[in-house]
Amino acid sequence: MKPDIDTSDMPHLVGGALKPLDFSALVGPDEPDHPPRILLLYGSLRDTSYSRATAEEGARVLRALGCETKFFDPSGLPLPDDAPADHPKVAELRDLVMWSEGMVWSSPERHGAMTGIMKTQIDWIPLSPIGGVRPTQGKTLAVMQVSGGSQSFNAVNQMRILGRWMRMVTIPNQSSVPMAWKEFDDGRMKPSSLYNRIVDVMEELARFTVMTRGRKDMLVDRYSERVETLEDVHKRVNR
Repeated sequence: MKPDIDTSDMPHLVGGALKPLDFSALVGPDEPDHPPRILLLYGSLRDTSYSRATAEEGARVLRALGCETKFFDPSGLPLPDDAPADHPKVAELRDLVMWSEGMVWSSPERHGAMTGIMKTQIDWIPLSPIGGVRPTQGKTLAVMQVSGGSQSFNAVNQMRILGRWMRMVTIPNQSSVPMAWKEFDDGRMKPSSLYNRIVDVMEELARFTVMTRGRKDMLVDRYSERVETLEDVHKRVNR
């Protein structure tokens, strides 16, 4: 990674305060050192989508840190079980999930919860393996929400539950942006402690991703699954 960070696209960020990823402190000499691959999902289809704009601010920070980022556009994604798994939008989402090493989920809070658009994307990501690989197990996750009113943590708390259920390493930090319509100007977030928190979350996600991606198979290795596998082998060879 380059020691210098390009902050030219982030005028509100104090460049000298953003620390580059220190691979030598986070991983061993034989572990992956390619740019961390981060997928960002957002939960609104509005033309002016603050959950998307918040995710885009996060993506700028991630790219400045040396990460590779991709977005999934949920427009056209069918409801779960209302289309086959080979539907083009479902296949696109699953391919992006398989590509990723970490994710950002950014949702508005609607009626005190994450949006159906956000949940639909998560519901299309299977727990069962694809080609022998679990799509989410052991991957990192950062959660963020935006609200039209006062600050709330309902959506991020729900997404944390889902992240745990999907066997993801959900990082400790999170972002909740209240009255989001006051925090943006021409699609860009204004300088504030709320913006600084998003930078904090992205820094932490990048570090956790680098630190865990080469060890994720060991970190999520489960005794119960090893026993089950041994039982299957025993049954097969003793027929």
